[in-house]
Amino acid sequence: MKFNKTFILFFLVSALLFITQYSYAQCPMCRMAAESNLAHGGTVGKGLNTGILYMLSVPYLLVATGGFIWWRNNKLAKEEEEKNNEGPSI
Repeated sequence: MKFNKTFILFFLVSALLFITQYSYAQCPMCRMAAESNLAHGGTVGKGLNTGILYMLSVPYLLVATGGFIWWRNNKLAKEEEEKNNEGPSI
């Protein structure tokens, strides 16, 4: 069983290393295309910046939403527990 986990981990790390090499090649191409477009009066650079901000905001919104849901459920559970513990006083 340990061999399988080690093999899977090695495979995933190797795959990620090969994928990053390909993605590094795209950065200069995007930059050159945006610079060329902006030099000729285009607005591709503004669109790229907006897209980057959108991609950066989504993970933060997901984490914030998850945190809010956890906080609300925890608060409701505590209120319900307090209500159940009060009981009738004689």
